Amino acid sequence: MLTRSLKPKGCLRWIRPGLPSRRCMAHVSNVSDLPTEDNKPFSVPIADDSFETYNLDPPPYSLETTKSQLKQLYHDMSLIRRMELAADKLYKEQKIRGFCHLSTGQEAVAVGVEHGISPDDKVITAYRAHGFTLMRGGSVKSIIGELLGRRDGICHGKGGSVHMFTKNFFGGNGIVGSNVPLGTGIAFAQQYDDTKKLTVNLYGDGAANQGQVHEAYNMAKLWELPVIFGCENNKYGMGTSVERASAMTEYYKRGYYIPGLRINGMDVLAVIAAMKYGKNYVLGGNGPLLYEFQTYRYAGHSVSDPGTAYRSRDEVQAERANDPITTYREQLIEWGVLSEDEVKTLDKEIRSKVDREAQEAEKMAEPPLTSDVLFEDIYVRGSEPAQRRGRTVDETYYPGLIR
Repeated sequence: MLTRSLKPKGCLRWIRPGLPSRRCMAHVSNVSDLPTEDNKPFSVPIADDSFETYNLDPPPYSLETTKSQLKQLYHDMSLIRRMELAADKLYKEQKIRGFCHLSTGQEAVAVGVEHGISPDDKVITAYRAHGFTLMRGGSVKSIIGELLGRRDGICHGKGGSVHMFTKNFFGGNGIVGSNVPLGTGIAFAQQYDDTKKLTVNLYGDGAANQGQVHEAYNMAKLWELPVIFGCENNKYGMGTSVERASAMTEYYKRGYYIPGLRINGMDVLAVIAAMKYGKNYVLGGNGPLLYEFQTYRYAGHSVSDPGTAYRSRDEVQAERANDPITTYREQLIEWGVLSEDEVKTLDKEIRSKVDREAQEAEKMAEPPLTSDVLFEDIYVRGSEPAQRRGRTVDETYYPGLIR
């Protein structure tokens, strides 16, 4: 099959983000008539090398937005970054134990996805999920509290870094590739109950070779389910580069019979434009899409991984040249959406907020070591049966009964 792209002639072909010759975002000269009002709509350009298509027309190379939304995007990405840095610090102080998978560098994907869909749409992802949890309605305090194993964490201290859930957000799933068939089932339910909502089904490049992922593709296309599969390609599955793990690294073409789109995942505006376009396509009855977000993680696979044994410091530094937050900040200043002083004030407010909520999370109580707490949340709260059957009669658990 051939890749079909309708990009303007003369535009740059997609190359690996981070090379000095590449600028992820368009220049200020492409924006005209910037309104003075924060909520007045206007159009901003999308860089012409933001998309590569597979059996699909590209999204528009412009996005209608407002100054208010542009400011919110910067706030949201910066909040995720600060929260992840706070988690990194707490882990290195040995206050957070177990796994802790950070998404520093990948903030534009979580923020762009959320701003391109509605709160009623469904999202499911893999284990690098802190940013998505925050965007789906979690608070910094509840997420940090969860990482610390506290009673008032978002999953009562039982899920940790990998398993976090909120309304219309189904995790945070620890088994590589396991969430993809689950998300396909969510999309099937949406089609079955005719809710006309979208499922965004995200996974990493390390999961892209899983058989269950391809089985899910088949079922989704067979039934024309309302789902966008999204591969967050951060170039490494744990410590293995995509070139060493995959015979074909064009993950957006892996659906074969499903149209695909590769997106510059370091540009939040490109991600939003792709999500809006994809939602209209899928809910228009055209069946699923397969997206590949090209992004990069600055940290290791988890905090315990220094991330230096399988890649060079020069590579990481080169990738930072297209940091999704700093390049976007420069863009907003050039456009006149924010001044340098306003950016500094906003950064200070975000830093203070994260520091305050992290400190409050540390003061949360730990879960009591009781059977009642142990057996909570096996069922939806309020629907628990009178007893939980154990392996034997003697192990049957009766809530509230002290033994």
